[in-house]
Amino acid sequence: MIYLDNSATTKIDKRVLDAMLPWLRDHYGNASSSYALGRKARVAVEDAREEIASFLKAHPAEIYFTSGGTESNNTILKSACLSTKIADTVLYSAVEHHAVLEPAIELARMGFKAIEIPVNSIGVADMAELQKNNRRNTLVSIMHANNETGVVNPLHLIREVADFAYLHTDAVQTFGKIPLDTQALKLDFASFSAHKIHGPKGVGAMFIRRGIDFKAHQHGGAQERNRRAGTEPVALIVGMQVAARLAHQNMEKRARKMQKRITLLKTLVKDIPDIRINTPEQVALPNILNLSFTDANRLDGQAILQMLDMRGIAVSNGSACVSGTPQPSHVLKALGLPDAEANAAVRFSVSKDTTEEEIREAAGALREILGEMRG
Repeated sequence: MIYLDNSATTKIDKRVLDAMLPWLRDHYGNASSSYALGRKARVAVEDAREEIASFLKAHPAEIYFTSGGTESNNTILKSACLSTKIADTVLYSAVEHHAVLEPAIELARMGFKAIEIPVNSIGVADMAELQKNNRRNTLVSIMHANNETGVVNPLHLIREVADFAYLHTDAVQTFGKIPLDTQALKLDFASFSAHKIHGPKGVGAMFIRRGIDFKAHQHGGAQERNRRAGTEPVALIVGMQVAARLAHQNMEKRARKMQKRITLLKTLVKDIPDIRINTPEQVALPNILNLSFTDANRLDGQAILQMLDMRGIAVSNGSACVSGTPQPSHVLKALGLPDAEANAAVRFSVSKDTTEEEIREAAGALREILGEMRG
């Protein structure tokens, strides 16, 4: 199989798995227990917290472990409005992941104000609209980079125009791929996940700035300093730590390799008739290329993915959380693409392990499939 859907998830690194195994097999104590087995687990959790914080220029007390990006996003948005009560309004961009869109919509159903911020032609949040709605008691949630097109939002500019508001960023796609300095950007909240950087599924983290009297959204225990109840999954946390360490140690090298693969792919497909490249040239992640087709009204988007799959090539048309559903990509629609084109897009996302040969084979297969469909 040629796996080119690394924005959905990545293959776990063997070094990560090896680091996790002792905590699954031998050091299985509950990190909240006071005896030696538990204390050993607690040390591992706090060591991971400290190291991950260092990558984000954060204090260890600002990092809280969760089950992943979706829980982190839900917790931050809902607690900010419902429990912590620091916000009565949520501003979010039109291209956010569903893990932000749906909690915001749910909050609107509960009586809070939820305002969708439009984006420009490449998918960056409209600064004028953000500034117009900038006020206290507002939570601005703008993703660091889009999971479908790879476009990177200028968080430093967003912080400037949203100077009164609390600022949250969904950094699931950027964690370990590009630098993120929580202090320099004056972030209040951020969300992270391990499985996009060759770590395990089922673990992520929240950044919550010190000084915010953040109340728990999930109750039932005093773990994570009373801000996230639930027994800490020590093996998963250690796996996230090692995955983050490897990603940050090799960030520039990995980025160069992934960008080289994406550049090759773009070169190989750019002369395919009626093709549109939706990933911008300059302000994008190094590992994503999103394509659509201007004659999409005579193409079957799902069939393109299925025919690629039959040839052993795994790609997607966008977010994995809505994969297989008939509706067009809300991200591409927000960029102004018609429904048919937004429904027939193909997202290629590479990893540190993707080879040049895999890229050439995938590009050739796409060209052949489109040729067959177009007759």
